[in-house]
Amino acid sequence: MIAVLAVMVFTAAFMFAGGGQESGTPGAPASGRARAELLGAGASFPAPLITAWADEYRDVTGGAVTINYQSIGSGGGVRQFMEQTVMFGATEAYLSDDNMALARDNTGGLAFNMPLTLGDVVLTYNIPGVDSGLVFNPDTIAGAFLGEITRWNDPAIQALNPDVNLPNLPIQIAHRSDGSGTTNIFTNYLTKVSPDWADRIGFGSSVNWPTGSGGNGNEGVAGIVQSTPGALGYNSLVYAVLNDISFGSVINNSGNTIEPSLQATSLAAAVEIPLDGRVLLTDTDAAQGYPIAGIAWALVYENLDRNQAIESRNQAVELTRFLYWIVTDGQDINESLSFARLPDDAQAVAEEMISLLNWEGENIGESVIADVRANGF
Repeated sequence: MIAVLAVMVFTAAFMFAGGGQESGTPGAPASGRARAELLGAGASFPAPLITAWADEYRDVTGGAVTINYQSIGSGGGVRQFMEQTVMFGATEAYLSDDNMALARDNTGGLAFNMPLTLGDVVLTYNIPGVDSGLVFNPDTIAGAFLGEITRWNDPAIQALNPDVNLPNLPIQIAHRSDGSGTTNIFTNYLTKVSPDWADRIGFGSSVNWPTGSGGNGNEGVAGIVQSTPGALGYNSLVYAVLNDISFGSVINNSGNTIEPSLQATSLAAAVEIPLDGRVLLTDTDAAQGYPIAGIAWALVYENLDRNQAIESRNQAVELTRFLYWIVTDGQDINESLSFARLPDDAQAVAEEMISLLNWEGENIGESVIADVRANGF
């Protein structure tokens, strides 16, 4: 069912929602607990996984809890979280120091960047007659996205792929047009590996692209790549896999050619996770680690009662339970959708954050964790 759902979420308007139709169903849920609908928005990168979590968790709760998540990009997720129009945001670009301070001023507590999952950003391309497996290095990636390498048979690309018959075809760059955590990860990598990129462009959720066409969301970039011969873009691995788009391997800073995989992403995440959850994984020193990897975070206020989108203690408790399920039992779903599980230290940081959640001064985080450990979800 999860695999079928994952394919379905790439259709229609690309609004990801988990079981929203249940909220209007009359009668009590099978579990006997009060109904709650949880609202979230943000990154398209983890959207297929959040959708699968939402569907599974609805079943876990006997239909009592539904999660509606809108895939609007990390920039939109941060904005709606800060404006308190959603109960949680999702992003691959953690909150800035300024936003952390503003959240503290507005709520009297912390804003948590809670690790949810790992994933990698892959180079997607559309070259007639060339399947997945093309090899890139920092110079060819930066050169193409700077507009300095303009054709697929450029000697720099050909040298990395001596056995591939690369055509004399223009490279058509596809990039994100919206505020994007995927862009944040990708441009952070380029900033680390290319002095020219660092000097001219830099990194962030939105940058001034020197060349190419913009698409909205991971799905927008995927659409450009699929429909444009000669296209080169960047997407999360799951979008490439589920849409059958060719993607390449990348030579990391150890000189090893790394094919994107769950194992290679997990190796890149073998770093110390700070207590605030804010860390970048790009250009890993792990010899077999994939170099364009990152974390997707949930954005949650410590003082849930100070989030105007949360109207009752029951919603706050159910949000807390859902987040705890995500970082524990829910991790069993990740790998079926090409997302890596959280490493143990990242999971521990997430659980510590959950334990601090409160409602009107009452610590509901510790109570939820204790109840789940005793009685299940």
